[in-house]
Amino acid sequence: MNTQDIIARIDKEKVIAIVRGIAPADVMKVADALYAGGITLMEVPFTAKAPETDEATAQCIADLVKKFEGKMLIGAGTVLKVSQVDLTYNAGGSYIITPSIDVNVIKRAVELGMVAMPGAMTPTEIMTAHNAGAQYVKIFPAGNLGPDYIKAIKAPLNHIKMTCVGGVSEKNFEDFLKVGMAGGGFGGNLANKEWIANGEFEKITNVAKQLVEIASRY
Repeated sequence: MNTQDIIARIDKEKVIAIVRGIAPADVMKVADALYAGGITLMEVPFTAKAPETDEATAQCIADLVKKFEGKMLIGAGTVLKVSQVDLTYNAGGSYIITPSIDVNVIKRAVELGMVAMPGAMTPTEIMTAHNAGAQYVKIFPAGNLGPDYIKAIKAPLNHIKMTCVGGVSEKNFEDFLKVGMAGGGFGGNLANKEWIANGEFEKITNVAKQLVEIASRY
């Protein structure tokens, strides 16, 4: 799948599930539950404080790509180093998502034909990411900043695609879509660790369905 196809898919689906800190065996069950709820975009984050797990994270991405080939697009999150971009690409990942801006990380992802979605908060940071080639800019932490903040920065920067991540749930997702967000990322409110520990994967599916329904209106 080429870059434009990935962008088209993100634009259409709008909902990216963030599956952080979950055992590999459970990641597959979570992915099944997400897919059952209509979510086809999934992010598996690297662990910044444990770089020795980078290879295992990449393997998890590769396993998901293989299992859901043609059904889901898998990407990596918390990508802080160029080496992690390469690992994601080699695993078959379609996109990289970061909490911050590293121009070298963005440029490497774009060079490899992946979509880059770096995190930013201020207009200056947003422009820096955009000028480095990022196809989307992740506004983070969106929940703390609120839709009014995003509406204000979107006014002069409406040529840049932005997504909302951090404190975004089925309860406020529509508020962000209304002010022009291209999509959102959902972590603990969706891939809820308590639900996973209890084997309540149907709850993940139910929230997924709610998010997909909200996204379908925009």
